[in-house]
Amino acid sequence: MRYNKIRKMDISNGPGVRVSIFMQGCTFNCKNCFNPETHDFNGGKEFNDDTINKVLEIGKLDYIKGLSILGGEPLHPKNIDGTIKMAKAFHKEFPDKTIWIWSGFLFENVCNKDIFKYIDVLVDGQYQDELHDPTLKWCGSKNQRVIDVQKTLKDGKIELWEENNAS
Repeated sequence: MRYNKIRKMDISNGPGVRVSIFMQGCTFNCKNCFNPETHDFNGGKEFNDDTINKVLEIGKLDYIKGLSILGGEPLHPKNIDGTIKMAKAFHKEFPDKTIWIWSGFLFENVCNKDIFKYIDVLVDGQYQDELHDPTLKWCGSKNQRVIDVQKTLKDGKIELWEENNAS
């Protein structure tokens, strides 16, 4: 597994100042994807324990409100195990900080549901250029959903994240 980049102070991918990691590899190839350099599974850098430790070190900073995991496609079968390992480590180290993931997979179609134990929000659905809406806060097209994962698991139905929530 590989990753493309780590942002130490990201203010555009989730609430507050966050550490973000962009996983490498995606098969969706959405038209006008904002991050096409992450599509090649052979690009980027090797993802390993040092990568996780680097993210955890950044996460220690008081002003970091959480972790955002994007791509590429973090929930692709080639990436899901590393994404789970990253989310699990961050969740264990910082239980009061939030974890957000962006994925082209719908919540219902995620191949390994173990990831849901560790994340707060999933922005799901492939970007659709014809549904692009620049007024949306956390996604690019109207078909995408910003899902409150823990509430969804508790209620047994998709529950959308609300801005006034703590996560």
